[in-house]
Amino acid sequence: MPPEGRCAASTILNGMAPRPVLAPTPFWRGVLHFDSAKVVPWIALRNAAGVALPLAVGVAAGHATGGLIAATGALNVAFSDGSDPYLHRARRMLSASLFCGVAVLAGGLCGPHHALTVLLAAACAFAAGMMVAVGTAATDIANVTLVTLVVYSAQTMTAEQAASSGMSALGGGLLQTILSLALWPFRRYAPVRRALADLYLELARSTGSSPKVMEAPPASAQATQAHTTLEGLGRDHSIEAERYLALLSQAERIRLAILTLVRLRVRIGRDPHTEQETAILGRSLETAGRLLAAIGESLLERASISEGVDQLRALSEALRRPAGAENLAGMLRDARRQLDALAGQLASAWDLAAHTTTAGSMQFERRERAQPRALRIGATLEILRANLNLRSAVFRHALRLSACVGVGEILAHTVGWRRTYWMPMTSAIVLRPDFTTTFSRGVLRVVGTLIGLGLATALFHGLAPAGGFEVALIALFTFLLRCFGPANYGIFAVNLSALIVLLFAVTGVAPGPVIAARGLNTFAGGMLALAAYQVWPTWERSLVPEALARMLDAYRNYFQTVRDAYSNPGQSFAAELDRARQACRLARSNAEASVARLATEPGVTARPIAEVNAVLANAHRFIHAVMSLEAGLARGRPVPAREEFRTFANHVDLTLYYLAAALRGGKISAEDLPDLREDHYALVHAGDPHVERYRLSNVEADRIVNSLNTLAGEIVGRTLRSGE
Repeated sequence: MPPEGRCAASTILNGMAPRPVLAPTPFWRGVLHFDSAKVVPWIALRNAAGVALPLAVGVAAGHATGGLIAATGALNVAFSDGSDPYLHRARRMLSASLFCGVAVLAGGLCGPHHALTVLLAAACAFAAGMMVAVGTAATDIANVTLVTLVVYSAQTMTAEQAASSGMSALGGGLLQTILSLALWPFRRYAPVRRALADLYLELARSTGSSPKVMEAPPASAQATQAHTTLEGLGRDHSIEAERYLALLSQAERIRLAILTLVRLRVRIGRDPHTEQETAILGRSLETAGRLLAAIGESLLERASISEGVDQLRALSEALRRPAGAENLAGMLRDARRQLDALAGQLASAWDLAAHTTTAGSMQFERRERAQPRALRIGATLEILRANLNLRSAVFRHALRLSACVGVGEILAHTVGWRRTYWMPMTSAIVLRPDFTTTFSRGVLRVVGTLIGLGLATALFHGLAPAGGFEVALIALFTFLLRCFGPANYGIFAVNLSALIVLLFAVTGVAPGPVIAARGLNTFAGGMLALAAYQVWPTWERSLVPEALARMLDAYRNYFQTVRDAYSNPGQSFAAELDRARQACRLARSNAEASVARLATEPGVTARPIAEVNAVLANAHRFIHAVMSLEAGLARGRPVPAREEFRTFANHVDLTLYYLAAALRGGKISAEDLPDLREDHYALVHAGDPHVERYRLSNVEADRIVNSLNTLAGEIVGRTLRSGE
């Protein structure tokens, strides 16, 4: 393909051009990077209390071992703590508590049986690897469960001891959960909501002002701040995070549409015979300003969104009947198209903002639960089923992790070293889906462990802590671990190593042998993880465009199947729909995993990551609309497909084809894409709008148009930047 044929793909993937993979400066900058935004002292304080309390009670009561097990349960569950809304946090931490208790029980029961231990650890490692497809929270819980299983399978316990240990770990986890829910009620997405609210409120104010040529475009500062704030959502692919990313994309498009409409109103108003058209544009901007202000207030939860879509449609209809001014036909046509687009964009932003409120989120969850399981956006079992094949990057990671932990367990039982369970445990912690993270974590784990062990040695030789002083030091290191550990993995490893030595010391285990054994086995486990990835590596910068293109191909095939089901109401497409839906989930999981791995590779800047995440967010909105169409097949009475629907569906199919081609380097321009907004207008005005299937397809078609037009702006050209 000639160089100019790659312009579309290079636009969105600017900054991903191949460069030396192990370029030292960016790689080591990432290794040494300290992310101050992840410093959370209030969470660390309650986590430290959750670990220290059961340990102090156990030591005071003369049952240090029981207190230690409860404290480790609290420590493991602390990694699932956060500042997100109570309900989500409670579900996550309760799940972590339960899995931690079960892991302690299972490890204690299978510990005396080496073959069973290897099989169980390998199976748990495979399950933990597959959780990458589900999300970050599930992955974190699975990894902690795996590590807990590996540690406790190295202990010799009776069935009664295993059961009581499991209950102690569960109790420690529940204590940590109670402390999290009882104190410091913060909202995870509060800064994101504030930044987006400021942007929408500033856009609302810009609708009433005239453009100034010598000044920056309206809301420039707010748009920049919103982009900066939302960069923290780069690896968060939850439905909530993608709503906020989609709101940012809509704000960018709305900003450009308002700027264009304001300028067109000024230009059209210079003609004395265009009073009616100028008045229509003025009312349109005024109404748009009110809607934007309502969206901004909703994001701040100072007001609720209840109506407005009908007003948007009325604005579009009003401008479709202009009077006179033949010499301005071109500008009026441009104004009508911009207003059509603005109506769709505002409707989309309106819907997204409504679901970000507490009430809207609960309403969305109720609607999702009412859907058939296979049609739910976050259907965990369906996502996992779609990834159970070698074409899945998640599946390959799960196999790699399972083999690595299994080999580590075998070595642990054969080398004859002390406390060899640290070898498979370190491998499980270090090994990640991408090489860069695996390598950086391996380096930081080994170096941090050695520093932490040196610190622990100095503490015991210099202070000789005992009793209550040891518990106080454990609380201190837990605080440092949870406060500063998320900001840099090296700091995490240093504090964790010192903390583990102190935890052992509480039960009377001499620190010297523990320090030596941990250092040796940590080094061996880290090298094992690096070797496992070296055998089967993956570099992402060359794979992301194809992963996104395959995702759009899968979405296109799914949409084609839904289209055929509507066009042939007498036939059953259940099997075809199920296969197409599974292919979509697999393709999306691969794309998300690819983007997450890309973000950790050296030489990749934040800008292309943000652009690719915008593609994922808007593609998610498209597929949600298509799934709603599929759900309508089971509800509405079959009716003949409108010819306008066939035209619209064919143009959607063509748009997806062009967008995938652009990602693969095809030379695609905006003029090549069909006018989906005009197709939607024709669709809405065809057939009886009171027929349920027609009404549903009209609504979902609007969402499809909006999401695909946004995707076209992200992939074919960065419309906002070109507009500036």
